[in-house]
Amino acid sequence: MSPLPPSAEACRDELLNRLAREAYRHGDFTLASGRQSNHYVNCKPVSLSGSGLELLGLALLKYVEPDAVCVAGLTLGADPLVSAVAMAAAQAERTLNALIVRKQAKGHGTAAWLEGPLPPSGARITVLEDVVTTGGSSLKAVQQLRETGYLVTRVVTIVDRQEGGEEALNAAELELVSLYQLNQVAERARQLETET
Repeated sequence: MSPLPPSAEACRDELLNRLAREAYRHGDFTLASGRQSNHYVNCKPVSLSGSGLELLGLALLKYVEPDAVCVAGLTLGADPLVSAVAMAAAQAERTLNALIVRKQAKGHGTAAWLEGPLPPSGARITVLEDVVTTGGSSLKAVQQLRETGYLVTRVVTIVDRQEGGEEALNAAELELVSLYQLNQVAERARQLETET
């Protein structure tokens, strides 16, 4: 007999614990945006582990628009996320493909910006992101997708650092949905630290 799947709330709590333990650091850091911060979140230790990928796929899929035919994101942070969500969708018997948006056009062959099974022009795509600070990476992905003829209105991120990204995305007519805010991850990290 197969074990019952954990509840959505249990998955969400476990994912927050994993992010707090494995992805969050406190100290002095320079972010991809060039900003200085006392908080650093690198989701890859979670998103590149099998169990973390499973949790993320389920959590992110919940916020993909019902009429989206693809999830997409800028390489490298979004690569495992789009794959995890496409797999979680397949397991839920939903057709949802994954696209990877290159940071620059491929230098040979087709000179493509996008990798994966391309949907028809006009199709809705939800963009996935690991961490949003200023929104720059998400906006770059959205720009390429929109220029290719796709409809993009939502970005789903694991962590919103709450440093202007939501405002920048809203200005580009994008809704930002985040699984967690930075303060939630930092607070959980403090709680876990005091428990040990």
